[in-house]
Amino acid sequence: MSDRTFLEEIHIKNIGVITGATLEFNKGLTVLTGETGAGKTMVLTALNLVLGGKTESTLVRSGEDRLSASALFSIPKTKVSNFEELGLEVEDGTLTISRNVTKDGKSKAVASGVSVSASTLVEASQHLIEIHGQSSGLSITKGSRQRELLDRFAGDSLSKILSSYQQTLHEYTSIKSRISDLKKSAASREEAFASLELFSKTITKLSPKADEFKSIDDEISKLSSVEELRIAITFALSALESNDSGAIDVLGQAKKSLDSVKGKDSQVEKFSDEFNDAFFILADLMPNLTSYLESLEADPQRLDKLQERKSELSIFVKKYGELPDLDESLLALIEKGKTVNAQLEDLGGGEERIGLLENELIQIKKSLLEEAKSLSKIRNQIALKLANEVSTEMHSLSMPQTNLRIEIVSPDYEAALKESDFTTFGCDSVHMFLQTHRDGPLVSLAKGASGGEMSRVMLALEVVIAASNPVGTYIFDEVDAGVGGAAAIEVGRRLHALSKSAQVIVVTHLPQVAAWGDSHYVVEKSVDGTVISSGVNRIEGDDRVSEIARMLAGLQESSSAKEHASELLEMRIKG
Repeated sequence: MSDRTFLEEIHIKNIGVITGATLEFNKGLTVLTGETGAGKTMVLTALNLVLGGKTESTLVRSGEDRLSASALFSIPKTKVSNFEELGLEVEDGTLTISRNVTKDGKSKAVASGVSVSASTLVEASQHLIEIHGQSSGLSITKGSRQRELLDRFAGDSLSKILSSYQQTLHEYTSIKSRISDLKKSAASREEAFASLELFSKTITKLSPKADEFKSIDDEISKLSSVEELRIAITFALSALESNDSGAIDVLGQAKKSLDSVKGKDSQVEKFSDEFNDAFFILADLMPNLTSYLESLEADPQRLDKLQERKSELSIFVKKYGELPDLDESLLALIEKGKTVNAQLEDLGGGEERIGLLENELIQIKKSLLEEAKSLSKIRNQIALKLANEVSTEMHSLSMPQTNLRIEIVSPDYEAALKESDFTTFGCDSVHMFLQTHRDGPLVSLAKGASGGEMSRVMLALEVVIAASNPVGTYIFDEVDAGVGGAAAIEVGRRLHALSKSAQVIVVTHLPQVAAWGDSHYVVEKSVDGTVISSGVNRIEGDDRVSEIARMLAGLQESSSAKEHASELLEMRIKG
């Protein structure tokens, strides 16, 4: 798992019934248990928020102003570029993401100290975590999800061809659109040509840059407030470094005081370490503030040029733009500028140009067809392998006679294909079926499995796919619903097997599953029905035996239940 990401820690505050909790995770299988209503699922709700999930004001604990959720991920060097491409900075091999939500429903997301959008977190989550809730079984009844799972299993052998196919499809639709535009504008070609030529000259002269309005506004604001900024920064530096009562001097004395006794109490040692972190953050801030102060300089000429530049850009955007946001409209015009020369060439070429483009379109369609055929060939090869491996897993999950069958339906490539046959993911549709006995009829997943069986099918798929999938952490939220007895033991065994390839976290109500965990957390309720302030506690030894016994019999002190609990816990050791 050294080349995979993994979740190191989650911190939760004021989410649902949980007042506050910190969970530290190891690699392997972690189980999360607790009585109904204690807030087990709130832990996953917090993680969902961190990963860009939908925010709701109702999640904020009653009587509190806001909730907060944060997570710390370990990122291997081989995966750092995935996050840097999204503008997320990985520091010393870790990525910290936090999300705050107010009782008014407003939220703020921060990654490594920088504000980010929820959509960026959603993109990042694809490299971090795969979450399966109680409804995940329903998702695999959809053809698009079945195709996605098959493609994930195929890995690079398919993804490279798919990427090339999608690029070819983009070229095809682009040229087709250009031909259509040319034919429509034939009657008014001169007017269209003049308009595009003016646009081309204007954008070439301006050479606008992405987000330039925001950049200009920021600099205008700074240059218009130089004196106010100078006074504020000077005061802040004075407060930090005054010889008599500066914050750095006072904090340094406090730091020495804590350091002198930190070896006498582990709790004070923790306070001292946290205080040291805060002290050094302030100490590191001072030279940055000093450097910023020295850079502050009034520049009336620069301010005039910026305002003139903003005016020119505003006129340009108002004339040619279509979006209400200035920077978004400017970005759209920059993209249009990249193709304007090709459009001018099209218009200037007349009927001859249309003919050339139509010939080019024919050649591109041939390439598109060949790449679509390649996708179909790989999917058919991989489908048999995936079906066999998943069937073997299902046999281990108390479904000894049930097999998975996968069919790839493709159009007749020798016949004339319709344009609608070429989708973003090729020309294939993927269908998964269950066959409950040898030579039995094929029944679609939507009709051929109960809730408990569907959970096991999903688990079998993930166990097989995990070995080749880049996601480092899998989270299962009571996917063992509807499972019991021997099947529950096998579910736990397979989750434990999955944890050899990736980090696995499971919210469960089944003792047969919980017993397989390498780490065990329990969510507890206080007497008045709310969660205690610590929220979630890690348990080991006798405490874990008692929790498994409670799950078995509803009584923690039952001697027979404890004996059974010990037997279950022995299973993981024996394998």
